[in-house]
Amino acid sequence: MDYGFPGTTCISVNDEAVHGIPGRCILRRGDLVKLDVTAELDGFYADACRTVAVGDARPQALRLVRTAEQALAAALKVVRTGVPLNEIGATVQRVVHGRGFSLCDGLMGHGIGRRIHEAPNVPNTFEPELTAPLTEGLVITIEPLVASGGPQVCVASDGWTVRTADSSWSAHAEHTIVVRERGPFVLTA
Repeated sequence: MDYGFPGTTCISVNDEAVHGIPGRCILRRGDLVKLDVTAELDGFYADACRTVAVGDARPQALRLVRTAEQALAAALKVVRTGVPLNEIGATVQRVVHGRGFSLCDGLMGHGIGRRIHEAPNVPNTFEPELTAPLTEGLVITIEPLVASGGPQVCVASDGWTVRTADSSWSAHAEHTIVVRERGPFVLTA
């Protein structure tokens, strides 16, 4: 597996935003679990993530999950050949901040193909310098990583798991898409 990750999938719980290593964690009712899966077929990669609640979750936790999903859905609506790359981040940021949540610092989507992470980076915030247009056939991931508290993150002692610095809960939604003139083709739907 690329990068030497010590698991077969990333499973992150509650304040773990991404890259959680599966282990002996016992899930409890109300926990938020991020299931981040990378698949490979014939030398090509795809990446997807979904956040699910274990049993009944608090309304605020469910609102956090819905916000990540809605930010991803809104970003998918703006993706077309010729649209500036920064429009994706502007859209995600508008949805997430509009609902009173934060975006995890430095965590973003990416190009994907023969490797899991390729150019370009696909930020979840508006970056004015990223004016290059999306090109027909470009394969990228869009992945809002949303926190209920502040945007700062830190890496746990395992060297992989990225957590929110203030221990606030997070949600992650991700799809791999192909950019097309008539809109994105979602490979991981």
